[in-house]
Amino acid sequence: MPDVRTHEPGEHDNAYAGLLVNDDRWAFGTDFEDPLAGVEATVPDGVDPAALAAYCLMLGDDALVLSQRLAEWCSRAPDLEEDIALSNIALDLLGQARLLLARAAAADPAQVPALPDGSPVPDEDRLAFFRDGLRFRNVRLAEVPNGDFGHTVARILLFSAWRLALFEELCRSRDAVLAAVAAKGVKELTYHRDFAARWFVTLARGTAESRRRLLAGLDALWPYRAELFATHDVERTVARAGVGVDPAGLTAHVDAVLGQVLAASGVGRPDVPALAGVLGRTGRDGRHTEALSRMLAEMQSVARAHPGGRW
Repeated sequence: MPDVRTHEPGEHDNAYAGLLVNDDRWAFGTDFEDPLAGVEATVPDGVDPAALAAYCLMLGDDALVLSQRLAEWCSRAPDLEEDIALSNIALDLLGQARLLLARAAAADPAQVPALPDGSPVPDEDRLAFFRDGLRFRNVRLAEVPNGDFGHTVARILLFSAWRLALFEELCRSRDAVLAAVAAKGVKELTYHRDFAARWFVTLARGTAESRRRLLAGLDALWPYRAELFATHDVERTVARAGVGVDPAGLTAHVDAVLGQVLAASGVGRPDVPALAGVLGRTGRDGRHTEALSRMLAEMQSVARAHPGGRW
Protein backbone atom coordinates (compact mmCIF):
# COMPACT_ATOMS: atom_id res chain seq x y z
CA MET A 1 0.00 0.00 0.00
CA PRO A 2 1.43 3.43 -0.88
CA ASP A 3 2.44 5.74 1.95
CA VAL A 4 -0.25 8.45 1.94
CA ARG A 5 0.39 11.44 4.18
CA THR A 6 -0.70 15.02 4.45
CA HIS A 7 1.78 17.86 4.65
CA GLU A 8 1.72 21.58 5.28
CA PRO A 9 2.46 23.87 2.30
CA GLY A 10 6.18 24.22 1.72
CA GLU A 11 7.05 21.39 4.08
CA HIS A 12 9.11 19.61 1.45
CA ASP A 13 10.81 22.68 -0.01
CA ASN A 14 14.20 21.61 1.31
CA ALA A 15 16.60 18.68 1.00
CA TYR A 16 15.84 17.33 4.46
CA ALA A 17 12.14 17.01 3.75
CA GLY A 18 12.94 15.46 0.39
CA LEU A 19 14.79 12.64 2.08
CA LEU A 20 11.71 11.86 4.15
CA VAL A 21 9.12 11.78 1.38
CA ASN A 22 9.48 8.00 1.20
CA ASP A 23 10.95 6.45 4.33
CA ASP A 24 11.12 3.06 2.59
CA ARG A 25 14.24 4.11 0.74
CA TRP A 26 16.15 3.98 4.02
CA ALA A 27 15.53 0.25 4.45
CA PHE A 28 18.33 -2.02 3.25
CA GLY A 29 17.27 -4.50 0.60
CA THR A 30 14.38 -2.60 -0.98
CA ASP A 31 14.26 -2.33 -4.75
CA PHE A 32 15.31 1.19 -5.70
CA GLU A 33 18.08 2.62 -7.82
CA ASP A 34 19.15 6.01 -6.48
CA PRO A 35 19.13 6.74 -2.73
CA LEU A 36 19.71 10.42 -3.45
CA ALA A 37 16.73 10.78 -5.79
CA GLY A 38 15.00 14.12 -5.27
CA VAL A 39 17.90 15.64 -3.32
CA GLU A 40 20.13 18.42 -4.67
CA ALA A 41 23.47 16.66 -5.07
CA THR A 42 25.50 19.38 -6.81
CA VAL A 43 28.82 19.94 -5.08
CA PRO A 44 28.76 23.44 -3.52
CA ASP A 45 30.91 26.17 -5.08
CA GLY A 46 34.47 26.24 -3.82
CA VAL A 47 34.39 22.68 -2.50
CA ASP A 48 36.87 20.06 -3.74
CA PRO A 49 34.74 17.08 -4.89
CA ALA A 50 37.51 14.61 -3.99
CA ALA A 51 37.74 15.99 -0.45
CA LEU A 52 33.96 15.91 -0.04
CA ALA A 53 33.85 12.30 -1.26
CA ALA A 54 36.67 11.27 1.08
CA TYR A 55 34.87 12.89 4.00
CA CYS A 56 31.63 11.11 3.17
CA LEU A 57 33.52 7.82 3.00
CA MET A 58 34.90 8.46 6.49
CA LEU A 59 31.48 9.06 8.01
CA GLY A 60 29.85 6.36 5.91
CA ASP A 61 32.47 3.76 6.80
CA ASP A 62 32.11 4.58 10.51
CA ALA A 63 28.42 3.79 10.28
CA LEU A 64 28.75 0.76 7.99
CA VAL A 65 31.39 -1.01 10.07
CA LEU A 66 29.69 -0.43 13.43
CA SER A 67 26.38 -1.46 11.89
CA GLN A 68 27.94 -4.77 10.90
CA ARG A 69 29.34 -5.26 14.39
CA LEU A 70 25.97 -4.57 16.02
CA ALA A 71 24.22 -6.87 13.54
CA GLU A 72 26.36 -9.68 14.94
CA TRP A 73 24.31 -9.36 18.14
CA CYS A 74 21.14 -10.47 16.37
CA SER A 75 19.64 -13.38 18.38
CA ARG A 76 22.48 -13.12 20.94
CA ALA A 77 21.43 -10.17 23.13
CA PRO A 78 20.51 -10.67 26.81
CA ASP A 79 16.79 -10.52 26.07
CA LEU A 80 14.41 -9.97 23.16
CA GLU A 81 13.88 -6.25 23.77
CA GLU A 82 17.61 -5.51 23.70
CA ASP A 83 18.04 -7.80 20.70
CA ILE A 84 15.54 -5.67 18.80
CA ALA A 85 17.07 -2.43 20.07
CA LEU A 86 20.57 -3.36 18.91
CA SER A 87 19.20 -4.46 15.54
CA ASN A 88 17.38 -1.13 15.16
CA ILE A 89 20.53 0.82 16.00
CA ALA A 90 22.40 -1.24 13.41
CA LEU A 91 19.73 -0.48 10.79
CA ASP A 92 19.83 3.24 11.60
CA LEU A 93 23.58 3.26 11.02
CA LEU A 94 23.20 1.22 7.85
CA GLY A 95 20.76 3.80 6.51
CA GLN A 96 23.24 6.57 7.26
CA ALA A 97 26.02 4.59 5.61
CA ARG A 98 24.04 4.03 2.42
CA LEU A 99 23.33 7.73 1.95
CA LEU A 100 26.87 8.77 2.77
CA LEU A 101 28.47 6.23 0.45
CA ALA A 102 26.08 7.24 -2.31
CA ARG A 103 27.05 10.88 -1.70
CA ALA A 104 30.73 9.97 -1.93
CA ALA A 105 30.14 8.24 -5.28
CA ALA A 106 28.13 11.17 -6.64
CA ALA A 107 30.77 13.71 -5.60
CA ASP A 108 33.75 11.76 -6.98
CA PRO A 109 32.96 8.72 -9.18
CA ALA A 110 36.67 7.85 -9.20
CA GLN A 111 36.23 6.52 -5.65
CA VAL A 112 33.93 3.73 -6.89
CA PRO A 113 35.63 0.37 -7.58
CA ALA A 114 35.18 -1.01 -11.09
CA LEU A 115 33.97 -4.61 -11.39
CA PRO A 116 35.81 -6.75 -13.95
CA ASP A 117 32.65 -8.44 -15.22
CA GLY A 118 30.72 -5.18 -15.59
CA SER A 119 27.93 -6.25 -13.23
CA PRO A 120 25.31 -3.50 -12.70
CA VAL A 121 25.99 -3.04 -8.98
CA PRO A 122 24.90 0.30 -7.42
CA ASP A 123 27.76 2.64 -6.52
CA GLU A 124 27.14 2.52 -2.78
CA ASP A 125 27.16 -1.29 -2.87
CA ARG A 126 30.45 -1.29 -4.76
CA LEU A 127 31.94 0.93 -2.09
CA ALA A 128 30.64 -1.30 0.69
CA PHE A 129 31.46 -4.70 -0.77
CA PHE A 130 34.32 -4.26 -3.25
CA ARG A 131 36.91 -2.23 -1.35
CA ASP A 132 39.58 -3.90 0.75
CA GLY A 133 40.47 -2.82 4.28
CA LEU A 134 43.17 -0.35 3.21
CA ARG A 135 40.51 1.72 1.43
CA PHE A 136 38.15 1.89 4.40
CA ARG A 137 38.35 5.13 6.38
CA ASN A 138 36.42 4.32 9.56
CA VAL A 139 37.68 5.05 13.05
CA ARG A 140 39.07 1.94 14.73
CA LEU A 141 36.53 2.13 17.58
CA ALA A 142 33.90 0.91 15.11
CA GLU A 143 35.77 -2.23 14.04
CA VAL A 144 36.82 -3.70 17.39
CA PRO A 145 35.31 -7.20 17.79
CA ASN A 146 32.30 -7.48 20.06
CA GLY A 147 32.83 -8.35 23.68
CA ASP A 148 29.99 -8.91 26.12
CA PHE A 149 26.91 -6.72 26.49
CA GLY A 150 28.72 -4.31 28.82
CA HIS A 151 31.44 -3.84 26.20
CA THR A 152 28.81 -3.08 23.55
CA VAL A 153 27.00 -0.57 25.78
CA ALA A 154 30.29 1.25 26.39
CA ARG A 155 31.08 1.32 22.66
CA ILE A 156 27.65 2.66 21.66
CA LEU A 157 27.92 5.35 24.33
CA LEU A 158 31.37 6.53 23.22
CA PHE A 159 30.48 6.41 19.54
CA SER A 160 26.98 7.92 19.69
CA ALA A 161 27.94 10.77 22.05
CA TRP A 162 30.65 11.77 19.57
CA ARG A 163 28.64 11.22 16.38
CA LEU A 164 25.59 13.04 17.72
CA ALA A 165 27.69 16.11 18.52
CA LEU A 166 29.22 15.89 15.03
CA PHE A 167 25.85 15.54 13.28
CA GLU A 168 24.39 18.47 15.22
CA GLU A 169 27.13 20.62 13.71
CA LEU A 170 26.84 18.94 10.31
CA CYS A 171 23.19 20.05 10.04
CA ARG A 172 24.62 23.46 9.04
CA SER A 173 26.72 22.02 6.22
CA ARG A 174 26.74 23.89 2.92
CA ASP A 175 26.28 20.52 1.23
CA ALA A 176 22.55 19.82 0.98
CA VAL A 177 22.95 16.06 1.19
CA LEU A 178 25.16 16.10 4.28
CA ALA A 179 22.86 18.58 6.00
CA ALA A 180 19.85 16.37 5.26
CA VAL A 181 21.53 13.15 6.37
CA ALA A 182 22.67 14.84 9.57
CA ALA A 183 19.22 16.25 10.34
CA LYS A 184 17.70 12.80 10.13
CA GLY A 185 20.63 11.21 11.90
CA VAL A 186 20.38 13.51 14.92
CA LYS A 187 17.05 11.93 15.86
CA GLU A 188 18.45 8.43 15.49
CA LEU A 189 21.67 9.14 17.35
CA THR A 190 19.81 10.79 20.20
CA TYR A 191 18.06 7.47 20.76
CA HIS A 192 21.34 5.54 20.45
CA ARG A 193 23.00 7.73 23.07
CA ASP A 194 20.01 7.51 25.40
CA PHE A 195 19.85 3.73 25.08
CA ALA A 196 23.54 3.36 25.89
CA ALA A 197 23.54 5.90 28.71
CA ARG A 198 20.59 4.26 30.46
CA TRP A 199 22.18 0.84 30.22
CA PHE A 200 25.54 2.21 31.32
CA VAL A 201 24.02 3.55 34.54
CA THR A 202 22.00 0.36 35.04
CA LEU A 203 25.00 -1.94 34.67
CA ALA A 204 27.29 0.30 36.73
CA ARG A 205 24.80 0.42 39.61
CA GLY A 206 23.61 -3.16 39.24
CA THR A 207 25.44 -6.20 40.54
CA ALA A 208 29.16 -6.41 41.22
CA GLU A 209 29.48 -8.62 38.14
CA SER A 210 27.59 -6.25 35.83
CA ARG A 211 29.75 -3.35 37.02
CA ARG A 212 32.94 -5.35 36.56
CA ARG A 213 32.04 -6.29 33.00
CA LEU A 214 31.02 -2.75 32.09
CA LEU A 215 34.23 -1.25 33.44
CA ALA A 216 36.31 -3.90 31.68
CA GLY A 217 34.61 -2.98 28.40
CA LEU A 218 35.10 0.75 29.01
CA ASP A 219 38.80 0.27 29.79
CA ALA A 220 39.28 -1.83 26.65
CA LEU A 221 37.59 0.74 24.40
CA TRP A 222 38.87 3.98 25.92
CA PRO A 223 42.24 3.87 24.08
CA TYR A 224 40.32 4.21 20.77
CA ARG A 225 38.51 7.34 21.91
CA ALA A 226 41.25 9.88 21.16
CA GLU A 227 41.09 9.00 17.46
CA LEU A 228 37.54 10.36 17.31
CA PHE A 229 38.80 13.89 17.98
CA ALA A 230 42.04 13.82 15.97
CA THR A 231 41.62 16.08 12.94
CA HIS A 232 42.58 14.49 9.62
CA ASP A 233 43.67 16.70 6.72
CA VAL A 234 40.46 15.85 4.85
CA GLU A 235 38.34 16.88 7.84
CA ARG A 236 40.27 20.12 8.14
CA THR A 237 39.76 20.86 4.44
CA VAL A 238 36.00 20.27 4.40
CA ALA A 239 35.54 22.16 7.66
CA ARG A 240 37.23 25.22 6.16
CA ALA A 241 34.96 24.90 3.11
CA GLY A 242 31.86 24.91 5.31
CA VAL A 243 30.70 21.41 4.42
CA GLY A 244 32.29 19.31 7.18
CA VAL A 245 33.14 19.42 10.87
CA ASP A 246 36.53 19.59 12.59
CA PRO A 247 36.19 16.88 15.26
CA ALA A 248 38.69 18.57 17.58
CA GLY A 249 36.08 21.23 18.27
CA LEU A 250 33.69 18.62 19.67
CA THR A 251 35.90 17.50 22.55
CA ALA A 252 34.57 19.75 25.31
CA HIS A 253 30.92 19.10 24.49
CA VAL A 254 31.32 15.32 24.30
CA ASP A 255 33.42 15.27 27.49
CA ALA A 256 30.63 17.13 29.30
CA VAL A 257 28.02 14.60 28.17
CA LEU A 258 30.17 11.62 29.12
CA GLY A 259 30.98 13.29 32.41
CA GLN A 260 27.28 13.40 33.27
CA VAL A 261 26.85 9.70 32.50
CA LEU A 262 29.97 8.71 34.42
CA ALA A 263 28.94 10.79 37.43
CA ALA A 264 25.45 9.25 37.48
CA SER A 265 27.08 5.82 37.30
CA GLY A 266 29.68 6.41 39.98
CA VAL A 267 32.42 5.65 37.45
CA GLY A 268 35.65 7.57 36.98
CA ARG A 269 37.31 8.31 33.65
CA PRO A 270 39.62 5.43 32.68
CA ASP A 271 43.31 6.13 33.18
CA VAL A 272 44.58 4.32 30.09
CA PRO A 273 46.73 5.69 27.24
CA ALA A 274 45.43 6.32 23.75
CA LEU A 275 46.08 3.69 21.10
CA ALA A 276 48.89 4.80 18.82
CA GLY A 277 48.62 4.68 15.06
CA VAL A 278 50.95 2.93 12.63
CA LEU A 279 53.70 5.46 11.97
CA GLY A 280 51.20 8.06 13.06
CA ARG A 281 48.46 6.83 10.73
CA THR A 282 45.08 5.59 11.95
CA GLY A 283 41.74 4.39 10.63
CA ARG A 284 41.12 7.61 8.73
CA ASP A 285 44.27 6.81 6.73
CA GLY A 286 43.26 3.19 6.05
CA ARG A 287 45.38 1.76 8.87
CA HIS A 288 43.24 -0.65 10.85
CA THR A 289 43.36 -3.52 13.30
CA GLU A 290 43.43 -7.07 11.98
CA ALA A 291 39.80 -7.38 13.07
CA LEU A 292 38.57 -5.25 10.17
CA SER A 293 39.94 -7.51 7.44
CA ARG A 294 38.37 -10.54 9.09
CA MET A 295 35.04 -8.75 9.42
CA LEU A 296 35.11 -7.59 5.80
CA ALA A 297 35.91 -11.11 4.57
CA GLU A 298 32.63 -12.26 6.07
CA MET A 299 30.59 -9.17 5.23
CA GLN A 300 31.67 -9.06 1.58
CA SER A 301 31.80 -12.75 0.74
CA VAL A 302 28.32 -13.16 -0.79
CA ALA A 303 28.48 -9.93 -2.81
CA ARG A 304 31.87 -10.86 -4.23
CA ALA A 305 30.79 -14.42 -5.04
CA HIS A 306 27.60 -13.20 -6.79
CA PRO A 307 28.24 -9.56 -7.81
CA GLY A 308 25.18 -9.39 -10.05
CA GLY A 309 22.84 -11.22 -7.67
CA ARG A 310 19.50 -9.74 -6.63
CA TRP A 311 17.23 -10.90 -3.84
